[in-house]
Amino acid sequence: MFKRYNKTPKPAAEPIAVVPEAPAASPVEQLVPQAVAVKPNPAAKIRVAKTGGDGMTREQRRVKKLIDLRLEMHTKLLEDLNLGAIEQASEADLRREIAAICTDGLQEMGMVLNKQERELLFSEMYDEVTGLGPLEPLLKEDAVNDILINGPHQIFVERDGILSLSTVRFRDDKHLLRVIDKIVSAVGRRVDESNPYVDARLADGSRFNAMVSPIAVDGALVSIRKFKKEKLSIDKLVAFGAFNEEMAAYLQAAVSCRLNIIVSGGTGSGKTTTLNALSGFIDDDERIATIEDTAELQLQQTHLARMESRPPNVEGKGAVTQRDCLKNALRMRPDRIIVGETRGEEVIDMLQAMNTGHDGSMTTIHANSARDAISRLENMIAMTGVEMPLRAMRSQIASAVNLIVQVKRLQDGSRRMVSITEVAGMEGEVISLQEIFRYQINGTGKNGKIDGFFTATGLRSLYSDRFQQWGYDLPNSIYTVRQAAE
Repeated sequence: MFKRYNKTPKPAAEPIAVVPEAPAASPVEQLVPQAVAVKPNPAAKIRVAKTGGDGMTREQRRVKKLIDLRLEMHTKLLEDLNLGAIEQASEADLRREIAAICTDGLQEMGMVLNKQERELLFSEMYDEVTGLGPLEPLLKEDAVNDILINGPHQIFVERDGILSLSTVRFRDDKHLLRVIDKIVSAVGRRVDESNPYVDARLADGSRFNAMVSPIAVDGALVSIRKFKKEKLSIDKLVAFGAFNEEMAAYLQAAVSCRLNIIVSGGTGSGKTTTLNALSGFIDDDERIATIEDTAELQLQQTHLARMESRPPNVEGKGAVTQRDCLKNALRMRPDRIIVGETRGEEVIDMLQAMNTGHDGSMTTIHANSARDAISRLENMIAMTGVEMPLRAMRSQIASAVNLIVQVKRLQDGSRRMVSITEVAGMEGEVISLQEIFRYQINGTGKNGKIDGFFTATGLRSLYSDRFQQWGYDLPNSIYTVRQAAE
C-alpha cells in the first residue's frame, strides 16, 4: 500500500489481494440454466416427430414450463397470501407460508421439481412478495455493477465493465411498473403519466432512475447503479489499479491541506466512488455538510450533516433544490461542503463557498478533461442568468478551484484516474492549468485490455510549500517521470 504522510502515525492497512473471479450466474439464471444454452442435435428431430412437431426439445419444453410456473405461482400467492399481515410476520414464518402455498400449487398443477428447483422457486416467490421481484437476485450479486431495463423483457447487466443480456424477465409492463412504484413510494416520490421520470435510491443506497409511458415508448426504462456494500478506500482503489501510490500520497496531502477539489468525468466513470475515497482523508473532528439530489455519498466521518433535494409535489409546489440546501448549509457552520454533483445554478454558491472560508470543499462535474471542466463551470454560470464579465467569471473559478481530478472509463471497461491537474491562476484572460500526474496509454494488449501506466509529468506541485506547512513533506521522487510501466 502507499506510504501515508500523517502527522500522527497510523497502523498500515493489510495488503489486499485482488483475485479476479468469473461472474456467477444469478439464482434466476440457475433456475433456467438451459434457456439460452440448448444446442440443436440430430436426435431432436426424432423427438419432435414423436411429440407432435412443436419444434422444441424436451429440455426446452421444461424451461418453458418453469417460466410459466413462476407466473402462475405468483398469481396464486397474490390470491392466497394475506398481504396485510406481511409486515408483522417474521421472515421465517413468511418463508414457511410461501413454501406451503407453492407446494400446494405444484401439487394442483402436477408439476414435479427437484430439490434445487423447489428452493429457487420458493426464494424467488419470497423476493416477489417482500422485495423487488426479478431484480432481487441481480441486486444481491456482487459482480453486477449496473442493471439496465428496456421494457419488461430486456434486462442488461454490467459485470466488470462489460454489458450482457440477462435471462431475467418481468412478466409484463404491469409487473415492471409495480416494482418501480414500490421503489419510488418508499422514498416519498412518485412516477406516473403526469410525472413520467424519477430519481430515487434503493434501501442499500443504490441509484435508481426510471422513465415510464408516454416518454418511454417500448415499456418502462430503468437504470440502477449499484453501490458496493463495502466502501472502496484509497488503498483498495490503488490495489485495483485505479491509480498508483504516488498519486494516492499526493491526494492525501491535497485533501488534508484543504485544497478545493473537483472530480471530473463522464457517466459511469467512477466520480462518486473517487469522491467517497477522497473523503477518507478528512479528519474525523471536522464538520462536513453534504448536498445531493439523491443521497449516494458514503462518508464515514462522525460530524456529518447530510441533505437531499426534494422534487415538487403533485401541485407543483414544495420543491427544494440543491441551491436551497447549499444556501442553508452556509449557515450551519460547516468546515467543508461536499456537493454530490454540480450541474445547475448551485454552481454560483458552490464557488462562493470555496472562496469564503470553506476550504477543502469538493464536488463532481460531468466533463471529459480538466480544460472541459473549466468550460463547463463557465457555461453553468452563464446559464444561471447572472451578468458577469468573462474575466471576472474566470477569476472567480481560478480563485475557488485548486485541483481537478479527471477519471475515465476506458474501452475495456476499466476505470482509471487519467489526470490530476492543478489550477495555476490566470494568465491574461485564460485560466492556467498544470498537470501533475497522468495515465499514459500505450495501446491495447491481450483480450482487448488497455496497456498503460501512471506517471508524473515532472512538474512539482504549486502547493508544495503548503504541504510542508501542514506537515506533509512529499519526497521529490513522486514527481519523477516514468518511461514505462513497472
